[in-house]
Amino acid sequence: MRLTNRTLQLTASPIAEAHAWLAHRTGDRELLDLSQAAPGYPTAPEIAARIAEVAAEADGGRYAPPPGLPALNDAVAAELSADYRAPVPASRILPTGGCNQAFCVTVSALTEPGDEVILPVPFYFNHDMWLKLDGVRPRYLEPVDATLLPDPSRAAELISERTRAIVLVTPANPTGVTVPPETIKSFYELAAAHDIALIVDETYRNFRLTDDPPHNLFAEPRWEDTLISLHSFSKDLAIPGYRVGAVVAGEAVIYEIMKLVDCVQISAPRIGQEAALAGLRNARAWRSEQAARINRALVRFREVMEPEPGGFTLATAGAFFGWVRHPFCDMATDEVIKRLVLDHDVLAIPGTAFTPTDDRWVRFSYANLDLEQLDELAVRLNEMTP
Repeated sequence: MRLTNRTLQLTASPIAEAHAWLAHRTGDRELLDLSQAAPGYPTAPEIAARIAEVAAEADGGRYAPPPGLPALNDAVAAELSADYRAPVPASRILPTGGCNQAFCVTVSALTEPGDEVILPVPFYFNHDMWLKLDGVRPRYLEPVDATLLPDPSRAAELISERTRAIVLVTPANPTGVTVPPETIKSFYELAAAHDIALIVDETYRNFRLTDDPPHNLFAEPRWEDTLISLHSFSKDLAIPGYRVGAVVAGEAVIYEIMKLVDCVQISAPRIGQEAALAGLRNARAWRSEQAARINRALVRFREVMEPEPGGFTLATAGAFFGWVRHPFCDMATDEVIKRLVLDHDVLAIPGTAFTPTDDRWVRFSYANLDLEQLDELAVRLNEMTP
């Protein structure tokens, strides 16, 4: 049989490729795994208890209603309304099989092959992959300075008659950069002026260093005409395997997205929705504790990277991520990753997964390391001298 070029042109998941090197390790030193931004700790006891209950219930394995469990939609709406200090109706929320699915079905509802979507660089690799699989051209929005913040004026230069959306991820995967509310507002105004969508992936919104609203767009009187906000419960509640996220959008967009979800998954898994509901209702203190712990890890990560161990230079850090430049000018970044794994027992992701060119970047997901392991990271990077 013949495989489609749309898949053949793509590389496999960089996480899977990095993990493949683990089979070639020969030492017995503890692995420092900075590869994946999924929690390595168990979920809250309240959530685990509810998961066990659902598994034993008569309808626990059945499909959830396609629009989502009403109680979950109400709980999400209440939390978003409080956190953004603006009303977000439950009818504008659609649970999905994780935030990745939320992005994919949103893009497919907005675009046709040959259309364009503006994607800030560094991008989240699955976003870039899905656009290409859908026959949509990514228009790469390069940063203008060392802050790595996307620039609305530069985005305006990329808009064409085929542009259908602008994507923002905040806090960003892979850089950890949080886009300020005023910048998000500028992108919103740009998108509205051109009658295109602004897709804001807010997977890591609860891992910011502030309780201020991530943006004020839900207070806009016609936000549904432009904004599509994507959310995840995977990181916040430590349930990535239960696959539950959400799209927040206007009624017409939700209606079209539901058609796509029906073809892919019918509905987000019931047990995942029940787990998310239990977390929103009963695990707020636990969620705050985890966010505080990860923020402490961020402080230590910045401290250990400040002396530039082994010549590795920290550019930005936040949420789960550190965006680091390696010092090996004559070595491909994939080879650097290989050496880190095989010689120094450090697993990370090459920046080439997030950029169209190799500019010597590495993504470190530090959030699963404890403080002693972060200190050890600096020791091992110092071993790897140019």
